[in-house]
Amino acid sequence: MLTAVIFLVVISVLVFVHEVGHFVAAKRAGMRVQEFGFGFPPRLWGVRRGETVYSLNWIPFGGFVKIHGEDGQDRSSPFSFAAASFGRKVGVVVAGVVMNFLFAAALLVLGNFLGLRVGLFEPALINLATDKQVQIISVSPDSPAAAAGLMPLDAITGFRLSDGSLLRVTGPEQVQEFSLANAGREVTIILSRGGEELALPLALREPVGPTEGPIGISLVMTGVVSYPWYQALWRGVADAGMMFISIVVGYAGIIGSLFTDGRLAGEVAGPVGIATLTGQAARIGFNYLVQFVAVISMNLAVLNILPFPALDGGRLAILIGEKVRGRPLRQHTERLINGLGFLFLLGLMVAVTIKDIGKLF
Repeated sequence: MLTAVIFLVVISVLVFVHEVGHFVAAKRAGMRVQEFGFGFPPRLWGVRRGETVYSLNWIPFGGFVKIHGEDGQDRSSPFSFAAASFGRKVGVVVAGVVMNFLFAAALLVLGNFLGLRVGLFEPALINLATDKQVQIISVSPDSPAAAAGLMPLDAITGFRLSDGSLLRVTGPEQVQEFSLANAGREVTIILSRGGEELALPLALREPVGPTEGPIGISLVMTGVVSYPWYQALWRGVADAGMMFISIVVGYAGIIGSLFTDGRLAGEVAGPVGIATLTGQAARIGFNYLVQFVAVISMNLAVLNILPFPALDGGRLAILIGEKVRGRPLRQHTERLINGLGFLFLLGLMVAVTIKDIGKLF
């Protein structure tokens, strides 16, 4: 229940931030905003304030700002989207993406100030870090770790020895040395997961080549690092830039695989998958939740700028096409393109959600 509440709050905030970008940009451009909606119709509740209806709709995963003239009608009105200059139209379309980027950057600034858990790959970070942990970053399928129920982000704190004593772990090297020395035996591994200590039986295998050890995990030393506010500012913005580039490269690889291999490479999570990950991040700690929400916000920014119908990038592509052609697209054609794009995205969301639910059982 708590996971669902946290997920709904996170999604609500991110949708609100995105749509506020469109809303403010449209108002500043002198356009009439007819509706500011959270979720997609049918409408559950609405109230009018001035010229704008603020609504809550039944399908909660999304939102919209309805601007007068956005479908090309009423080009003679000074308050119409259709009558605005090309630059103002582009500003309104990309404003939601910009807001999601800025929100992610703001979260990363806050995180750098309060403290974020990062990989300790540099000596300088090791000296700055507090609450150091040996964390699992990946679990190989069909490995002893997977069979024992080990999960990414679990922190390994030690091993229970055959005589009942506890071997405390202070670095990844200790885990590797212990597992190699006890390959082929069953041991008890001690984990910290979401503030709870777990003791799980683990049947160590013999190493499988140079890359697959007795456990079947990848480890990293992590710690919480914080900076003064003046350093947190530029570090947060720099982190946001690097995150944006990484996500763009990731999407390019996923989409590219569709053309080269005929399938999407990597895992795509829907609402249920994201809700599960949000709950896990919240249980592990506030700093994880801040980082995770920043990642979701940046993903929304990149996803929305893709030139696909029904997304901001699709609308931007139409505007650029109209500018090149020297005349607007016919209203019914644009509506058909966006309608088909929306149906495709809705179907994709349903398919991914079914896949996410299947993983839970």
